[in-house]
Amino acid sequence: MIYCVIPAELEDELFDRLTEYYKDNPNVTVMVDRREGPDRRSLKEPTSEEKERRELRDRRRRRPGSFPPTDVPETA
Repeated sequence: MIYCVIPAELEDELFDRLTEYYKDNPNVTVMVDRREGPDRRSLKEPTSEEKERRELRDRRRRRPGSFPPTDVPETA
């Protein structure tokens, strides 16, 4: 899947034109970037309120069961 992302400022100029251009290609989706607010990647230190609001989670999928024994048999 290919996303063609258009800045909100250029929506009137580009959205219809690009949608028409890529209409026969099912692998391309044209969309408008509507994100607002501060860029979280900025270098400023987060405020205490932002730190409290942040939630950290482990996204790895949990695996049921246990591992098989790994003991190596002794050789004579």
